[in-house]
Amino acid sequence: MEIVESLEEIPVQNPQVEDFSWSDLTWTKFGTSEHHDDVALIPYSRVDEFIIGECSNAECPTRFHIERGRKRSRGSLKEYKTDEYLEYRLYWCSFGPENYGEGGDVLPSRKYRLNTRNRAARPQSMRGCTCHFVVKRLYARPLLALLIYNKRRHVNKAGFICHGPLDRDAIGPGAKKIPYVSNEIQQQTMSMIYLGIPEENVLEKHIEGIQRYCGSDATVNSLASQYVHKLGMIIKRSTHELDLDDQASIKIWAERNKKSIFFYQESSETDQFMLGIQTEWQLQQFVRFGHGSLVAADSTFGIKKLKYPLCTLLVFDSRHHALPVAWIISRSYLKSDVEKWMKILLQRAQSVEPGFKINGFIIDDAATEIDPIRDTFCCPILFSLWRVRRTWLRNVVKKCNNIEVQRELFKCLGEVVYSIWDEVDTSKALERLTQDFVDETAFMQYFTSTWLPKIEMWLSTIKSLPLASQEVFGAIEAYHVKLKVKLFDDTHLGALQRVDWLVHKLTTELHSSYWLDRYADESDSFQNVKEEYIASTSWHRASEIPDSAVTLDENNSLVAKVQSQKDIDVTRVVWNPGSEFAFCDCAWSLQGNLCKHIIKVNTMCENRKGYGDSMSLLSFKEKLRNIKMKPLDNSIALDLSMALTLQMVEQIKQLVQLSETDDISSIVNDLPVKWGCKKGRTTIGIPASIAAFIKKKKQKRKR
Repeated sequence: MEIVESLEEIPVQNPQVEDFSWSDLTWTKFGTSEHHDDVALIPYSRVDEFIIGECSNAECPTRFHIERGRKRSRGSLKEYKTDEYLEYRLYWCSFGPENYGEGGDVLPSRKYRLNTRNRAARPQSMRGCTCHFVVKRLYARPLLALLIYNKRRHVNKAGFICHGPLDRDAIGPGAKKIPYVSNEIQQQTMSMIYLGIPEENVLEKHIEGIQRYCGSDATVNSLASQYVHKLGMIIKRSTHELDLDDQASIKIWAERNKKSIFFYQESSETDQFMLGIQTEWQLQQFVRFGHGSLVAADSTFGIKKLKYPLCTLLVFDSRHHALPVAWIISRSYLKSDVEKWMKILLQRAQSVEPGFKINGFIIDDAATEIDPIRDTFCCPILFSLWRVRRTWLRNVVKKCNNIEVQRELFKCLGEVVYSIWDEVDTSKALERLTQDFVDETAFMQYFTSTWLPKIEMWLSTIKSLPLASQEVFGAIEAYHVKLKVKLFDDTHLGALQRVDWLVHKLTTELHSSYWLDRYADESDSFQNVKEEYIASTSWHRASEIPDSAVTLDENNSLVAKVQSQKDIDVTRVVWNPGSEFAFCDCAWSLQGNLCKHIIKVNTMCENRKGYGDSMSLLSFKEKLRNIKMKPLDNSIALDLSMALTLQMVEQIKQLVQLSETDDISSIVNDLPVKWGCKKGRTTIGIPASIAAFIKKKKQKRKR
């Protein structure tokens, strides 16, 4: 094949199929006679479709991960060649190249070699595959991507197929007798064992997975049974105590699990102990659901019981459920320490997705350092009231015996917070609270000693930051409750002061639980697990309550009733409906949680006369008023702020109209007709990259 030395001579290819692979493209030798590669030019917008097509190879099904990435900003190069990159990514087959055998190689990004002495105890997934390719977004032509295939075949250094149905050696030593186990099947089996699912059910699902590669065979089933039993014994015998000394134990764990650690700092005279945990799966979810979306923090968990408090970073998945993507264990909340692990976490995400950026960060503690968040993520910060509400409600129920007093006291606490926007003096609201409930000595003693000294700090934070919605309340609370159940089990109370026990629980049981939840939802398997996962938040449970089951009294806006769906004779009473500080008499609410009855009632109270606005809406209106109060001499900034605000308001109105309508055609008919110019009317609605390609294709060839 002739070697091409200029990219201008290589045509741009755009296959008509949805997902395409190597075989659908015509490859060209590009470079010099001494060094050249197989290359192809495609629209940059279709890179993901090419990767999907390569992963769907029937002979060697696989996945590709980004082994290395670089990025340049436009205008950074004054002189450049035609093949210079704007973005550079090296994709490597996830089955390579480490093979755990003699002379096994290590990927460029892995600076260490894993312990391989006990090879048979751990199923192997890295098989030494050398298949990898490069994607360059061209600096001179940003709409195009240059594909460079370095190694096309899925073979190891010896030239043998090392994974997939054609791989006869499958995995590890003595692998000719062991069925093929992919990384996904291995994680599925381990997750089910960690969650305590019976071995018979684990074996059934494990055999279903390996039969996709090996087919149905009695030998395969027998070996799979031995594999599951052996893996179960290893997991049951594993312990968190790698050393009697806790610090030595966690140091050993950190050395063995470097892949799952993004930040580690040992305690010393100048530095405090800090450990940041993020597995490869959590990193994938962080990039997938955090990019262009919200990230929330469940901070200071276990501050009274655990040796070191636990902070969890959460993203919201496709069902708006909170998903843990990083755990930080430390007592230090200094600005310098927080900034350390935040920057490393962001760099880790940007190494996978160079353009990674979040659109908002939600905090739940008024004492949280805001500057590191703004300096690192460069995004707006929101505040979540769920921790304040939960703490107050739990203590109201615990320290007051009369339910009528509980209702009035909780409502009065809500009025203290609402006074921020009701133009009521906060000190008067607090004075009324202390005077009206002076007889409730147990609660007032707790409130005056714990909250009164710092109430101004909390109220000023609530007023200065936008507030998150009740759906965020429910999602974060669902994670918090699940975490509490997993950690504060009576059988483990003696180990609460050991860090290695906390790390072991997080990376095994809790991690496996969320992995299986997502896998069950996306693969439509494990129906029981999927149903429990979907119904894990109060917001989803509230959506299943019909409107007919809710009774709102027009004459008395202080009470609402919700009929139970399980028992028709049971009716729940919601006191102070339409407020975040509503009080329900169900068992879930009396534990301090945001129950489905309150969410359902508050949803129906929106836009009804006699009920106030939610705190998040009041906070939004307050921000609009602040924009109006800008000085008149700053006219350009004022005009720009108002334009952006009005644009946001219009988008919110359209979303509300879309969510409330039953017939989308009525909305479409009301939209204004937009005409394109005659010249470009044929390409209206077509992506820019494809339109440019069509235009270039239609041009007549010069004679």
